[in-house]
Amino acid sequence: MKLFIKNIESSINEAVLESLFALYGEIESTKIIYDRITWESKGYGFIEFTKKADGQKAIEAMNGKEIRGKALSVVEADEKRK
Repeated sequence: MKLFIKNIESSINEAVLESLFALYGEIESTKIIYDRITWESKGYGFIEFTKKADGQKAIEAMNGKEIRGKALSVVEADEKRK
């Protein structure tokens, strides 16, 4: 299950984000989106869990949770449209 996370504080990197979500299950991948020119975080990213149930637990626990002064928004990611 792939999650979309918004409102990530700019000092949080992929390792920190993954450690926050690893409490809820096995993670396949973690990706924070960065600006191509400045390499500053755009404040959103994705985490993919191996099991859907783990992703659901993470949504319930982390949606609205304040991390470094910002409340995260965590939802199931939409599939890419071709």
